[in-house]
Amino acid sequence: MALLRRIDAHHHVWDLAARDQEWTNDYPTINRTFLFDELMPELRSNNMSGSVVVQTGNIVEETHELLDLAERSPAVLGVVGWTDLTSASVTDDLAALKSRPGGEFLVGLRHIAQGDPDEEWFAREPIIRGFRELSRSHLTYDFLTRHQQIGGAIVAAQAVPEQRFVLDHFGKPPIAAGEIDSWAKRMRELAACENVAIKFSGLVTEGDPHHYEAEVFQPYVDVVLNTFGPARMMFGSDWPVCQIVTTYGEVLALAEKLVGELSPIERADIFGGTADRWYGLGAS
Repeated sequence: MALLRRIDAHHHVWDLAARDQEWTNDYPTINRTFLFDELMPELRSNNMSGSVVVQTGNIVEETHELLDLAERSPAVLGVVGWTDLTSASVTDDLAALKSRPGGEFLVGLRHIAQGDPDEEWFAREPIIRGFRELSRSHLTYDFLTRHQQIGGAIVAAQAVPEQRFVLDHFGKPPIAAGEIDSWAKRMRELAACENVAIKFSGLVTEGDPHHYEAEVFQPYVDVVLNTFGPARMMFGSDWPVCQIVTTYGEVLALAEKLVGELSPIERADIFGGTADRWYGLGAS
């Protein structure tokens, strides 16, 4: 069997000279420009063959910039960008993104919905119609939710079974509060939708920033392993956001420890194979 390359399925880049990232104002550690050149040494030193870069704003201009980055950077295997799925021109908008230079690197879309007070945001009918259109483009969609919004994601996944979805950051479980039961119930319901995978990412920023030992996160990881399984689970560093708490290398080491008892094949799925298949990266 051919060896699977290791893939970081979730990170960001931004240039504050080009566009402000107002949400970083509360986090001095990441309130600066982060370019892909700064990530490359982390990928190399941690034996990552490539990555998926993910949008940070609901603006199509950023998607064009990320596609340009992918075209000139061999280590960028895919882009999760943005376009307005509720637009009357969404069919043409998707076609334009895919046909432009670098468009072959567009593997998915995402919307920053976690700040919306509507817990059923993903279940809105205009969004469901957009997902049906997206499914015809063979692109994946990343759910970025607060854990209270997962119910809407479940409705969407059930309504459009032909669409591939990915839940980012374990659905942001209430780790800092030490709560698990209501989140775990939602995970079981969402995992029943076979068109949904989950990103093993963003956990350190959901817990106590002074206590990110493995035992804090293990119960949440066990829930996901027992519901989604390794074949629908993909590692993402969430760099540079992870640096609010710790380094790229420590996030990766923590993730490897949390799934250390799995078989080599299962770990290969989490650290590359699932992202390859779910996003169609052709990285195997």
